[in-house]
Amino acid sequence: MRFSEAKNRKVMSTVGAVTIGKVRDIVVDPRNAHVVAVLLKKTEGNADTLTWNNMKSFGKDAITVESPTAITVAEGELAVLSDKHHKLIGKRVLTDGGDELGKVKDIEFDPENGAVRAVITSGEEIAGGRMIGLGSYALIVRV
Repeated sequence: MRFSEAKNRKVMSTVGAVTIGKVRDIVVDPRNAHVVAVLLKKTEGNADTLTWNNMKSFGKDAITVESPTAITVAEGELAVLSDKHHKLIGKRVLTDGGDELGKVKDIEFDPENGAVRAVITSGEEIAGGRMIGLGSYALIVRV
């Protein structure tokens, strides 16, 4: 699945069958090449983060969670990865040798386990396992 397909997808609580938000952004840990959370919009209160572990399923029509309490405020390392400086879409992609490969256009991930399969750039498709780090300037990948 690509992030562009998941964006704006509803997040539904299986308790009460209510919509508790919509996917706004994706949070990726580049060291592990995994989606660790999604950021939501249209939630109640300050909570806007749904960690991968709190998802019941990532379906083609909706993401389901046990209850609205699955939505939290990002803390610790997750807060750092969720920061606007770590936003992946639109970020430059550089090799560890210093060569630019384009900008991130999309991310392809496994909806079963969150593994990043590929980083889709303006220039090429890069295997998710090549990711090394992500900062305010660029995503760094192995050559």
